Formats: sequence, structure tokens, C-alpha cells
Amino acid sequence: MTVAMRIGLLSFGVQEFAALHEVCVESGHTPVLYAYSRSMRPRSATDPAAAAAAGRIAAALPAGVDLLLPGSSEGLGAALGGFALDLVVCFGFSWRLPPAVLAIPRYGVVNVHCSMLPEYRGPAPVLWAIRNGDRSLGVTAHRMNEEFDAGPVLAQERTVPLPDDVTPGTLWPGLSASLRRVLTTALSRAADPSAGERQPAGGATYAGLMEEAFSVVDTAHTRREVHNQVRTHRYIGPGRGPVAVVAGRRVKVLRTSLTPVDGPRLDCADGPLWIAESAPAD
Repeated sequence: MTVAMRIGLLSFGVQEFAALHEVCVESGHTPVLYAYSRSMRPRSATDPAAAAAAGRIAAALPAGVDLLLPGSSEGLGAALGGFALDLVVCFGFSWRLPPAVLAIPRYGVVNVHCSMLPEYRGPAPVLWAIRNGDRSLGVTAHRMNEEFDAGPVLAQERTVPLPDDVTPGTLWPGLSASLRRVLTTALSRAADPSAGERQPAGGATYAGLMEEAFSVVDTAHTRREVHNQVRTHRYIGPGRGPVAVVAGRRVKVLRTSLTPVDGPRLDCADGPLWIAESAPAD
């Protein structure tokens, strides 16, 4: 028997909120609020891009749903406490939630994470999957606890392909389909406090943000590693690419090919890589 729940949604974009909302409604639950972090870190100034995203989220907000734009974890917790929430569902929220916030909903917080946990715990699982040349991406729904991405697993699957030319736009159809399946299962289990499988003690890896050195091409690496470096930057955003020196000029490498194309050649540790697209570096 389904326990109808009042749910708060924490996410980062219009299509992401919409997917979470639709799954909740289809599963017999009522989303009553959205929360969006207006800065990458609590108590920081509003990011310009976040302000624009907040406007888009507000414009698409379903009738009767409130939008929270917290400036701190304490403020988020204070606001959530007034909604009599049964559950919070989180997907891509920028802040780590402290125990005081996790304890507010009756059945806790369920997080949707883009990996087969315990692999790629941390803020950038998709980037690390691309960087490592993975051919597919996992999706996990787990209960949040005080440890980072370490709570009991409610549902997971590895079904999302990572093609060579992956971008957020090309990834979303497969990712959203997987998210919907995984979250549907998680919602059916969330009200049972005993539901959820403990993550394995071994095999955990961490997917942190890209280090500064990753923005520069190093041909001492293999050609596949450099190719995946370029793919990772392309996923981060249009016009993004690591910097290389080609014929005495600094360029951003936007696209590479493992097979010969009409473009400059990079001689990497184990063979050549061809630059298919580039732009002047700033």
C-alpha cells in the first residue's frame, strides 16, 4: 500500500525539477516546495548564473508549489520545518545537508546520485565517468546520512550510455529515464525505515571537482586520456577546452579524434591524437 507523502524537492534546473515532480505525482505523492541554492556554497553571494536559473525555475513553477532560495543551510532548515514534510528528494543540490536538516522530514532525505554508489561519491560523478572513459553511467537513489553519498541504497541501475560526443543535452534523455525508474522504486520503499541496503565497505571512489592542472593538455599522458580530457571539458560547457600549445600558439582544444582528421596532430605518450576543433586561448 502506497503511503501518500508531502515532498520537498531540492535540485538545480527546470527539467530536473520537472522530472522529480512528475515521478512524485505519478507515484501518488504531493510535491509542495522546490529549493534551489543560489550559490555554490552556503553564506556566499548569489552567483549570476544561479540568479538567471532561479528565474527560469520560478517561471516554470507548478501552481501551489513554493520556491525557496536559501542563503544558508540554517535558513533552509528553518524554512523546511514549516512544511510538515514527509520526505525530501534531492538531485544535484549544491550544498551538503547537515544532520539538523536531514532530520526534518518524517522519512528523511533521499538523494539521487549519478553513479553506481559507492563508486564516484562526490560532486562530479559524471565528469569523472567521462574522464575515465566509462561507457555507461549508473544512477543510485539512497538515503542521505551524515557521510557524503554513503547512505543505504534504495535503488540503482547502470543503463545510461556515455557516447563519445556526450553533452548534457545528449545525456539527459537516457539519464532522465533512468532517474525516473530509480526514483519510482525508491519512493515505494522510503516510508519503511528498514528499507535500504548498506553500501559495500570496499570499492568507494571519490569524484571531486576537476583540479587546475586538468585545464592544460599534457602530452605525457596517453592519447585516450587526452581525448577524454577534451570530452570532459566539452561536457562542462560550450566553448570549454583544455589549453595546448600548437605551432607556438596557445589554443583551447574543443574536439579531438583518435583517427586522422584534417587538423593539427598531438603526439601523446602512446601515439598521435588529432585536433578536430580549436579556438584561440584567452
